Amino acid sequence: MFHFDPIGILHTCFKEKFGVPRQPGLVPHATGVLKLRDDPFFHSAVRDIENFSHLWLIFVFHKHNAKSWKPSIRPPRLGGAKKVGVLASRSPHRPNPIGLSAVKLERVDRLAPGGIEMHLSGVDCLDGTPILDIKPYVSYADVLPNTLSAWASAPITRIPVFFTDPARETISKLDPLRYPHFLELIQEILELDPRPAFQRKKLPLSSPDTEGTQYGFRLFDFDIQWKIINQTFHVVELISLL
Repeated sequence: MFHFDPIGILHTCFKEKFGVPRQPGLVPHATGVLKLRDDPFFHSAVRDIENFSHLWLIFVFHKHNAKSWKPSIRPPRLGGAKKVGVLASRSPHRPNPIGLSAVKLERVDRLAPGGIEMHLSGVDCLDGTPILDIKPYVSYADVLPNTLSAWASAPITRIPVFFTDPARETISKLDPLRYPHFLELIQEILELDPRPAFQRKKLPLSSPDTEGTQYGFRLFDFDIQWKIINQTFHVVELISLL
């Protein structure tokens, strides 16, 4: 048995699992702030980290809510149609619920009250994710040529996304410092079709039964309402949750 204390907590725009990118970097405008523990040792521990453009985050899937793990899972990229071994996947339902993400380091605030803050982009983690460790991304070792990605090698399909005038107007009035690149963020998330695999299998965009169906997901302090029209996604309303 091993015991690990998180070195910090990652705060992100994702307040629920629906809408969270399935891999890091797929939504470049998805930002997060890693708040390190208020420990003076960390001021020395992060020395020179700004000289790296990207970092590996080792974290805990703290809200997958599974009481046990299964040896086989259905990857979303296969539409839930085929099972693979869980260790041949990146499913959060693992023998140990630990994740690994490569994210971009935007800046480090060493003077932030209550502990150092590391501003990141391209994140794929829920708000409140415990971070166990950070490692710098080094291209000479981490970029591997002639690799094989098995079932995950197919190109990612992106769905066209449109915004109604009321949705655009709401976004235009938001504080850009509090909600940076909010329109682009919503678009990048929806392009990937965040619906669960079983739903996409049951109701593919080509099915006439999807026409007009409406969904929502929470992002920052808003419920993003969107619907399917002509096999495309349309953001119709942003409902403030404050």
